[in-house]
Amino acid sequence: MRHLFQLNAVWNGGRNSEGTIETGNLKTEISIPEPMGGPGTGTNPDEMLLGAAATCYLITLAAALERSGIETESLTLNSEGTVDVTNNIFTYERIVHRPHIVLKAGTSERDVERARLIAGKSEGACMISRALSGNVGLSTEPEIEVAAARAAQ
Repeated sequence: MRHLFQLNAVWNGGRNSEGTIETGNLKTEISIPEPMGGPGTGTNPDEMLLGAAATCYLITLAAALERSGIETESLTLNSEGTVDVTNNIFTYERIVHRPHIVLKAGTSERDVERARLIAGKSEGACMISRALSGNVGLSTEPEIEVAAARAAQ
């Protein structure tokens, strides 16, 4: 089975202009980011690549935890992308995902370790990560904790 995704884009001029993209539920303005000499309007390819990698990783992680029977109280993510500019050549060097996984109160130490293992393996299971592999360094730095038990009322 194959899935087809389409995007329509409009660009209004030269390098430092602005444009729009629309695909599915995403419709936004685009331009080159201000730190890279652009107008900084809307989003940009660097943020969108980071967003694609982060959302794919987060969804993959949530699904893997669920399949393993590990219950979460909360699951949040901070991701960071690093772009190098040398001799006016832009290279997306690396993406680091830092998931914060809060497991349900009473979760065993064994399941905490399983969650840590799943957090690492989910990077390689994500299709965006696989597409970037060999071109962009990818890593995870999970923080895992168990929620405190609530006192009986």
